Amino acid sequence: MPRNIEPLFVTRTPHRLLPDPRRVITRPFLLGEASVANGDSRVKTLLDRILAIPEEKIPATLNEILRDFSTRHRDFEQVLEDHFRLVSHHLDRSESLSPERRLLIGAYCSHEYSIEAAALCNPSMVPAPDQSGLPKGASRFIMSLRAVGEGHISSIEFRSGVIELDGEVAFDSISPFVSTGRRVPNPSYDKEVFHSKMGELGFHNEVSKWVLDRLPDRFDLGELMRSIASSTTQNIPAPMRRETIEVIHWLATSNYDVVFSPDSAISERVIFPEGPTESHGMEDARFVRFVEDDGSACYYATYTAYDGHEVLSQLIETRDFLQFDVRTLNGTGAQNKGMALFPRRIGGKFAMLSRHDGESLYFTTSDNIRFWHDAETLSIPLHRWEMIQIGNCGSPIETEEGWLVLTHGVGPMRTYAIGAMLLDLDDPQRVIGQLPGPLLAPAPDEREGYVPNVVYTCGGMLHNKQLILPYGFSDVGMRIAAVSLDDLLAQLRNQAEG
Repeated sequence: MPRNIEPLFVTRTPHRLLPDPRRVITRPFLLGEASVANGDSRVKTLLDRILAIPEEKIPATLNEILRDFSTRHRDFEQVLEDHFRLVSHHLDRSESLSPERRLLIGAYCSHEYSIEAAALCNPSMVPAPDQSGLPKGASRFIMSLRAVGEGHISSIEFRSGVIELDGEVAFDSISPFVSTGRRVPNPSYDKEVFHSKMGELGFHNEVSKWVLDRLPDRFDLGELMRSIASSTTQNIPAPMRRETIEVIHWLATSNYDVVFSPDSAISERVIFPEGPTESHGMEDARFVRFVEDDGSACYYATYTAYDGHEVLSQLIETRDFLQFDVRTLNGTGAQNKGMALFPRRIGGKFAMLSRHDGESLYFTTSDNIRFWHDAETLSIPLHRWEMIQIGNCGSPIETEEGWLVLTHGVGPMRTYAIGAMLLDLDDPQRVIGQLPGPLLAPAPDEREGYVPNVVYTCGGMLHNKQLILPYGFSDVGMRIAAVSLDDLLAQLRNQAEG
């Protein structure tokens, strides 16, 4: 029988992060090609109106825009110039326009988007790459958060801070600016990976074979576009060619790199949806510091991409939180939400937790971090608080006793709570112990929000024998809890003995 043991004491800290609608980015606002009454497109009509403004009136109009918006965005004039270039192909001799008129056109083709207008929730926490200059026993962290704005579009934000020796959490100040960085203009691709994904999508045909066979083992976007253009000379049915080329474009644009300025604060950086698979959001990034067998380290994050119809798991890789490489995940084992990578290889293989069937917790391994296939059931919904579905709440945390896995369970009235289980270090398919009840459930002041009665995390962090657990509540805000690691492991061992 399980031994009597004191209930776990979970401490909620005073921290409470709520969405701030003042955190805005500048996005392109493009009217498109739809015709208006005179037969011209809307964008052409708008550009003609701006071109008709007398040159001497341009500075006053532009200065008013700069006065109202330049203090809200870093490098605001450069953003306007970038957005001007997006429509410059509609203009004859665009290079002859004055710099002021170009910026004015860019302003009419821009809009602000409040990335946190609806919610700021579902954090994950990892040790920062730079741990220098800290007092003894302190640790610097980076936290990712899910920011939700208009249209329920989710992006990935960051915060940073220090956990002191005694477990006190102090956040760094937040920058008044937000930046989406710059997309690397000519990303490269691995032909074997690209070829396999085309087959998985059902488009391994003579069109994709023609295009890919003429490319080197590693090719860039320019080479891919030239190979696509050359396929027009082949005797291939037009519908097959058109559909296959659309899928090739879709796949290429779903894999991209984003770079931020080294001068930017971590709180300025936001990864905003760029690829077609994530056009309606990037949800619940689970960051983990991954250490290779040779001791080298990088950071990975699995997240859920949503295009308005389907969800897909995708992967982010970074070493410095300045450049982020976004890649598709492949295989039958990567077709649902909630994938969480173990922080090191196990038996020479990458290992992952997933929710393959939408309601249970699964375990899978792979030789290639981007390909996941067969998964084995690890745990199914058993307890009253999790009978609808269970899943992970971030990457497993290595302890001397085993892999500590934070879980989530969905119970009556669609209430989300956070639980915990312990897996064997050498054989993670063996469950050592599992809490019969929640580790953390919604408190009375955490029940109201965009999605009521929810607590959820995408990953905690160990610090001096404490589990520091940031969590989102009711899809509106974020708080932090702390629990003794020794006490939590004792509870899990107690369940194992039962």
